[in-house]
Amino acid sequence: MNRSRRGGRKPKYSGGGGGGGNNGGGGFNPNRTYDSSGPEVKIRGSASHVYEKYLQLARDANSSGDRVMAENYLQHAEHYYRIMAATAAQQAQIQAQQAQNRASQQPANGEGQQPAAQPQGGSAPSFSLAEGEAHGEEAEAS
Repeated sequence: MNRSRRGGRKPKYSGGGGGGGNNGGGGFNPNRTYDSSGPEVKIRGSASHVYEKYLQLARDANSSGDRVMAENYLQHAEHYYRIMAATAAQQAQIQAQQAQNRASQQPANGEGQQPAAQPQGGSAPSFSLAEGEAHGEEAEAS
């Protein structure tokens, strides 16, 4: 019985430790598409697209006064932020390995000593709803 719409089964992990740039099977794919079935919404896209969409939904829910749904959307956004961070760390590791491989193949003239670029600036995300919005709406509603 084949339940997948896309055809045959793919291995989750292609074994072997050598590496060499072949990312077939279950390897690293920064352009992976995610299907997210969140509360009351389905979102499809890259991790960064899904993250941005959940942040926007959280802002919208907060501005309409639904704090519980806003927090739910923020938790979904945080999940995709963590996926983005893990992908960035994995990409940096791959770039460092590639730079090390290039340095070991070239004569030692100092060119291979540059560190890999970090895609993340090191700043932590803000998952709060306090981005320029007025506090005290709850007091007015009572």
